[in-house]
Amino acid sequence: MNTTRRSLLGIAALGAGSLLVSGGPAEAAPSARQIDIDAANALNQLYAVQPKARGLSKRAKGVLVFPKIYKGGFLVGGLSGNGVLRVGGRPAGYYNITAASFGLQAGAQAYSFAMFFMTNEALDYLNKSDGWAIGSGPSVVVVDKGMAANLSSTTLTQDVYAIPFGQKGLMAGLGLEGSKITHIHPA
Repeated sequence: MNTTRRSLLGIAALGAGSLLVSGGPAEAAPSARQIDIDAANALNQLYAVQPKARGLSKRAKGVLVFPKIYKGGFLVGGLSGNGVLRVGGRPAGYYNITAASFGLQAGAQAYSFAMFFMTNEALDYLNKSDGWAIGSGPSVVVVDKGMAANLSSTTLTQDVYAIPFGQKGLMAGLGLEGSKITHIHPA
């Protein structure tokens, strides 16, 4: 591969990664009201395909819902999305999730994520931290379809359960490790 082609691929990868981490191309940030509406719709979608998630939400101290996370890249990638923390079914704060990644990767994907905070300590950590880097602080378990089918009151032993759903597009991996969740103040 010649130097020019390599340079163009590098610039394209950096551009794709920076667009995703910044939240997309020059689009207006969603309002708190729009995030609330999108989160309610996303939760209804989750409960329709994973009925045990509704039971999980009833036991949770809070649910952080990211209705749309955009992930993509080519060698260099990123993800970004805005969400709302719901405590007692009501909005209690707004958050942004971002991450950057490097390595053998190619593709683009949009998906939703719900994080169920099962302990007051985990919820307090989110509220008090100035940007939570997942992998530090409370333990987070990503729940796939098989694990979701087996959730019961006796198997719930972790601080936070995260469920990805509504995937569209093609990109390998939905891990949260290395993602940063930051409190935001939408209009």
